[in-house]
Amino acid sequence: MKVAWLFPGQGSQEVGMGKALAEASPAARAVFAQADAALLAAGAPRPISALCFDGPLEELTLTANTQPALVTASSAIVAALRERIPDLALPAFAAGHSLGEYSALVAAGALALQDAVRLCRLRGQAMQDAVPPGAGAMAAVMGLDAAGVLALCADAAEGEVLGPANFNGPGQTVIAGTAAAVERARVLAGTRGGKAVPLKVSAPFHCALMRPAASRLAPELAAVAVHPLAFPVVANVDGVPNTDPDRVRDLLVRQIDGPVQWLKSIELIAAEGVTHALEIGPGKVLAGLVKRITKQITVLSVSDLESIDRAAVVLGGASAG
Repeated sequence: MKVAWLFPGQGSQEVGMGKALAEASPAARAVFAQADAALLAAGAPRPISALCFDGPLEELTLTANTQPALVTASSAIVAALRERIPDLALPAFAAGHSLGEYSALVAAGALALQDAVRLCRLRGQAMQDAVPPGAGAMAAVMGLDAAGVLALCADAAEGEVLGPANFNGPGQTVIAGTAAAVERARVLAGTRGGKAVPLKVSAPFHCALMRPAASRLAPELAAVAVHPLAFPVVANVDGVPNTDPDRVRDLLVRQIDGPVQWLKSIELIAAEGVTHALEIGPGKVLAGLVKRITKQITVLSVSDLESIDRAAVVLGGASAG
């Protein structure tokens, strides 16, 4: 058995996430307390724990709140896992979907939790501010391969920004760009044997329109300490495992306006012999994506004590390999 840890991104958040775990696990509770202190000191109006536990959903879903909330919730689950399973083996790899890369880096010890949540609050705000409301859009394209999506974007752009944002799996790629270009792509996809479904998002993430956000985050990342990684973290922007702390900042900056190479990331860890993965965070979005990519990897979604105990049984003989 060879194990990877996977961390979800925006879209997996839900009111109540981590509440029961924090009540039952001192280690998880300590993570929420650390995140609360860091974010309140950075000017957040409310404790992130209160948003996670009690909502309201409209406030939790604001990008500047969602991002640090998910990193906190995922980090609390890691802490509870390690508390519940003292001899828990390190994973062979970790990967996070978009924002989840920050959770993976916290788990690997590269980023301090306090720095990660503060950066993610700023990241969310910068991404929201980069494009005026309604000026950008995203859509999920189904039924076309990667080459087909690239051709679709090239033909529909008409001089505007449009490109792949998330290579999520075979036959499913998210595109992002100006609202007009995404609409042209939606219509054009139907003539090429595909289908493009508009996504309800607050901004066009992972495309060139996010360049101002990347520029805004770069100096903040430059000022943060990055520590040695306890295990390789597969970078979103190139789908390649990284163990070099000196590369972390650049990879995180490039990630903001570059497409998420999730398909490539999962294919790589499967080729490296990974057989099991823990989806560490709320929801089961990544389990569904991995299932479409490979039958080799069994994903266990872990978000509460019950699922942690199930994981403990399965991981009885696990090692990093």
